[in-house]
Amino acid sequence: MAVTAAMVKELREMTGAGMMDCKKALAATDGDMDKAVEFLREKGLAGAAKKAGRIAAEGIVVTALTDDAKKAVVVEVNAETDFVAKNEKFQTYAADVAAQALVTTAADIDAFMAETWAKDTTMTVKEALSSQISIIGENMNIRRFEQVVEDNGFVASYIHGGGKIGVLIDVETDVVNDAVKEMAKNVAMQAAALKPMYTNRSEVSEEFIEHEKAILMAQIQNDPKEASKPEKVIAGMIQGRINKELKEICLMDQVYVKAEDGKQSVEQYVKAVAKENGANIKIKKFVRFETGEGLEKKEENFAEEVAKQMGM
Repeated sequence: MAVTAAMVKELREMTGAGMMDCKKALAATDGDMDKAVEFLREKGLAGAAKKAGRIAAEGIVVTALTDDAKKAVVVEVNAETDFVAKNEKFQTYAADVAAQALVTTAADIDAFMAETWAKDTTMTVKEALSSQISIIGENMNIRRFEQVVEDNGFVASYIHGGGKIGVLIDVETDVVNDAVKEMAKNVAMQAAALKPMYTNRSEVSEEFIEHEKAILMAQIQNDPKEASKPEKVIAGMIQGRINKELKEICLMDQVYVKAEDGKQSVEQYVKAVAKENGANIKIKKFVRFETGEGLEKKEENFAEEVAKQMGM
């Protein structure tokens, strides 16, 4: 039976598989649509394995929260291209992953991948991922997730750039109203924009401080003019520069980006909101995921990839 373009289109719409894969499936099953669907499903794992060597450094960060916002999770799901990351089917899958990660008791990603997939209990999370790889046609990866629980307050979430960055903020508070929620969202936006390393100075290790001091001392010693200054002056210079760095890398010490005077710190902003609302508020921690951070990204021309697949 001759395979027509209309048949390929129908099979593609049914399965979400790539055009060339649909054409091959129909050719292998003599145009039988049901058998072609089964053919693609059976090839799913093999197709996933074949794609597994490709770099998946694009994708999206997704958050999910319980109705009472006492618990939240942030998840990074990767794909090879930004084009696929914007695909509705991929985004729906990523949201399903986040929904499962919100309730999982898995301590790490390996345990999470081994558990039963809630959307289809005949598969594990890993097998469901492999199935999605065969349907979407790119290598994909559930890279990481982190849960945040706050019984004495709530967890705020913020997604930036359509999923490029996701942030959770752990807010301990005895007052939860619109003003406090808005404050939490603003702090989450701050963390997304300015990429702090720590919540506050208490999290910064002594080893980190000593390491930074050593670097600063080396810089001073390499400058004859500064190296000639008295030890007490040099010590003051180093401490001043350390304090300046801590204001940049600690969320609560950063200058609040929306501050009208350009001087108010995030800590001062939170205290001001707490006072206005008669609340005791503490920002206990934040979690910030940025898509593909630390991963090697593949530079590829999408038009060339399509032409390659079509044999043009």
